[in-house]
Amino acid sequence: MANVNRPSGFTPVKYLNGAPWNGQANVYSIAASYGTALYIGDPVISSSTSDAFGVPGIAIGAETGALRGVIVGLYNSGSTTAVMGAPMVGNISNNNLIYRPASDANVWYAAVVDDPNVIFQIQEESNGTALAATEVGLNQISATGAGNGYVSGWQLSSYTGATPNTTATLQLRLLGLAQLPAGTNVFGAYAKWLVQINVHELGHGTGAAGV
Repeated sequence: MANVNRPSGFTPVKYLNGAPWNGQANVYSIAASYGTALYIGDPVISSSTSDAFGVPGIAIGAETGALRGVIVGLYNSGSTTAVMGAPMVGNISNNNLIYRPASDANVWYAAVVDDPNVIFQIQEESNGTALAATEVGLNQISATGAGNGYVSGWQLSSYTGATPNTTATLQLRLLGLAQLPAGTNVFGAYAKWLVQINVHELGHGTGAAGV
């Protein structure tokens, strides 16, 4: 059975010690002037600033380099200025929006899984040579993708983007295929992989070498 093509960015599933992800995340701000749409499942980096109340800001990540974490929730503040406690009180001005549009007039907030020990599931792209069993334990990069109006379109790069390697500065660690019902997830295009962010802003510096 061929793998289903259903990208959704990064989905937290568990911790390195095997415990299931418990839903924990930290709140970050998104400036009203920020010109890129953001979706649940998108990887993000620090924006090197904060809102007026000191909530740190984020921006979309890149295919290479360090990441801060992954968006798992988005909150519209309902205001063009920072709002104290907006993510907690749920002051939502438009319940129909489930992603943050580019250059929205309002300040938005995001729940971000920024723990370096979280393992994520992500779909492999279909460009060129697919990753194989021999790549488990190596490092690789991600692949940008536009959201579909609901969730992130980011994927895991195949050989087209970069060759998996032991190089410590490669962004993601390949931990193996997600263990899904028999026959629904096999090596090849659109395979669902388990990965750890290897080059993490809050983790081990420039990353760890693959094995």
